[in-house]
Amino acid sequence: MGADPVPEAQKFTGFSGQALSLAGDKGRYVLPSAFRNLVKESSDGRVLCIDKHPKLDCLVGFGLSRHDELEAQLDREEDMAWKRGLDFDRDTRAAQLFGYMRVPFDDSGRFVMPSHLVRLGKIEDQLYFHGLGRFFTIWNPAELARMNDDWASAKGACADLVAEHEAKAARK
Repeated sequence: MGADPVPEAQKFTGFSGQALSLAGDKGRYVLPSAFRNLVKESSDGRVLCIDKHPKLDCLVGFGLSRHDELEAQLDREEDMAWKRGLDFDRDTRAAQLFGYMRVPFDDSGRFVMPSHLVRLGKIEDQLYFHGLGRFFTIWNPAELARMNDDWASAKGACADLVAEHEAKAARK
């Protein structure tokens, strides 16, 4: 007997790289192919999880496979608070970790961004995607440009992608 095949969600290797996407018709956005394929891998399908980044003026995206990781994080944080004699409101923290939206996307990666996330992420007509391993960030390029030099590489990649898009648009 051979070994059981590894389920697709367990083959997920993490998000890396950068991409730019433009708002499409009917208020839809497009999840770039490199990120789309990894979300499919980590979700066993076409479900993108999106939430507001807890500290930055951007959004975070990931696949459903991160759910168990978030549950383990919640347990660790509660345990650490207990060991330190600190208060821990499990319900509030769970609301913060599990408040993400499950957003379906089609085979081309088109999805509708929930309006409250558009506002929270200060999203306009361009989305810059930046891989961070377990998740990726989704930026309005103007918001990313305001970040300090710790974000110099991401800012440079984003500026180049925006410039490439603008050059292509000018040639049309």
